Amino acid sequence: MIRKEELKLVTEWDKTFPKSDKVDHSKVTFVNRYGITLAADMYVPKNADGRLPAIAVCGPFGAVKEQCSGLYAQTMAERGFLTIAFDPSFTGESGGNVRFMASPDINTEDFMAAVDFLSLNDRVDPDRIGIIGICGWGGLSINAAALDTRIKATVSSTMYDMTRVNAKGYFDSEDSEEARFEKKKAMCAQRLEDLKNGEYKLGGGVVDPLPEDAPFFVKDYYDYYKTSRGYHARSLNSNGGWNVIGCESFVNQPILKYSSEIRSAVLLIHGEKAHSCYFSRDAYADMTKDSRYADNKELMIIPDAVHTDLYDGGDKNYIPFDKIESFMREYLK
Repeated sequence: MIRKEELKLVTEWDKTFPKSDKVDHSKVTFVNRYGITLAADMYVPKNADGRLPAIAVCGPFGAVKEQCSGLYAQTMAERGFLTIAFDPSFTGESGGNVRFMASPDINTEDFMAAVDFLSLNDRVDPDRIGIIGICGWGGLSINAAALDTRIKATVSSTMYDMTRVNAKGYFDSEDSEEARFEKKKAMCAQRLEDLKNGEYKLGGGVVDPLPEDAPFFVKDYYDYYKTSRGYHARSLNSNGGWNVIGCESFVNQPILKYSSEIRSAVLLIHGEKAHSCYFSRDAYADMTKDSRYADNKELMIIPDAVHTDLYDGGDKNYIPFDKIESFMREYLK
């Protein structure tokens, strides 16, 4: 029997979105192959019969399941799917005795462990499992789909490729050997400082107070993570952020290398005006170019939407839940 960590789970409703009366909600835990116990919220349609299609949801990068992923999960449960929204390793209510670290491998495994959990749940049809990744977890969901043949459908929403942005900077503006060398040099120095100090230095979440000359995408993040719209006490982005060296290994471990070999269905959704839209456009192009499996891949661009509009719908219900539902129903048959 694989041993679980003892987690302290909040029992009251503490989400950034209202509780639905159409689903049953409970807390669940499961273990990934590194022995880390993950915490999740499970949403089940009320009065559902038989084995259900299921979806695991995670993201954004630096968020917790009480924010966007929970909203996606609860909404999809209202539409007939058994869903879980989970906290990644080392964050939120999930385990891992070093906090606020990220890993291309471990975080991809988090999605696969969620599929393990759903596959063995007696309310789930193990042949009808999909995943949804939001923001940085959009890229990780694609990486999971390239590795896990049990995943029948993947939705990536307002996707970041965290390996690309760490290695090349925003809009690839730091794509040089010299720039990467300086990043790696700084993080190696920080490792020693952390060991000397006996603790990991936090990189800081979304900047607060917000500078007047902040770029739009920083203002966009502030509007979500630092206001009542999306603030949560356990969210890294709402508070102290990741460790400075938390994303170190993303610099030289690209996650989308074999995306063109994904045989299962993938839907990439992005806002037209999102600063991050180039991630999805490029990922879709790479996924379909010279691929034998392009027919079940889709790119959906939402007019006028910015990055965080696909976190909670923004002011115009930008999240295309009808499309996500029809896509999942088509491929989770």
